[in-house]
Amino acid sequence: MVVRIRLSRFGCKNKPFYRVMAADSRSPRDGKHLEVLGYYNPVPGQDGGKRMGLNFDSVKYWLSVGAQPSEPVQRILFRAGLLPPPPMMAMGRKGGPCDTRPIDPMTGRFLTQRNRSILRNKMILTLIKMTMWNVNPWHESLTAK
Repeated sequence: MVVRIRLSRFGCKNKPFYRVMAADSRSPRDGKHLEVLGYYNPVPGQDGGKRMGLNFDSVKYWLSVGAQPSEPVQRILFRAGLLPPPPMMAMGRKGGPCDTRPIDPMTGRFLTQRNRSILRNKMILTLIKMTMWNVNPWHESLTAK
């Protein structure tokens, strides 16, 4: 039995409310579950934010025994600080994966291997010069605002 941590939809039309559930992967979305782990309300409240509540001990237990979170639950658990950020896939114009070659920040063109090494060397030289002159490269006056 594969356990998934996923959302189960409640609420009425145009006002969704979700419960975070630990359920068998073969059961339907709103069907039988093993345990209710929390809730998620995507409709902004009076303070303007989305509300969620989780039972951290139960979530940690299910993750430790091998339960797999769904993608929306993975984002929720990331916001709660329980998981690392989910992997993001860059999308191109027509919905497919886009080109992942590095781009030169000055020209906006793709970097070749030679240009990458030149840019890397320039960055290293700049950092060496800044450390020689005792300048913090991350000082607030040097960063863009």
